[in-house]
Amino acid sequence: MATAEALAGVTRASEARERILATAYELFSRRGIRAVGIDEVIERAGVAKATLYRHFPSKDDLVLAFLERREQLWTREWVEAEARRRGSTPEAQLLAIFDAFDEWFHADDFEGCSFIKVLLETADLEHPVGAASAVHLENIRSIVRTLAEEADLRDPAGFALSWHILMKGSIVQAAEGDRNAAQRAKAIGALLIDQQRSPA
Repeated sequence: MATAEALAGVTRASEARERILATAYELFSRRGIRAVGIDEVIERAGVAKATLYRHFPSKDDLVLAFLERREQLWTREWVEAEARRRGSTPEAQLLAIFDAFDEWFHADDFEGCSFIKVLLETADLEHPVGAASAVHLENIRSIVRTLAEEADLRDPAGFALSWHILMKGSIVQAAEGDRNAAQRAKAIGALLIDQQRSPA
């Protein structure tokens, strides 16, 4: 049976890992991965260097954990959940993505898409971090593809690729300063859905 002392050690280790990851999440999502060094993460998290490297043997390992956390919090618990909550039909849920984006773009803490930023910073799909970014972006498309299938659109896979262009484009345009980019993308999206409803 585990002793109380051993359990306390596991708890402390878990808390330290979470503190490191939460700190990295805040820094990486706001400033990207290249602009943030390991020493800054260590200082902001209030841990020893050895503690960080015990949980994340390299910066790449920390970035990969950040991307996984981003998918959970942003892709699953926000984009997908908000689309499902806001729309009563699959088509409405697709369009609701841009309603959620509109609120995000107008928020003071709008930080853009971490998967796009990391992919562009890495610029190498052979690199584990670049490959992981591409996978996380594909996971977003899979959510769109599922909604397109539920809406009985003609070409769900092709639709998802086009819809993702609208999503990514609106995020980049919002980062340029156009905080109404989501509503522009939503209007184009409605046309895309109508097109997918038409006979081939």
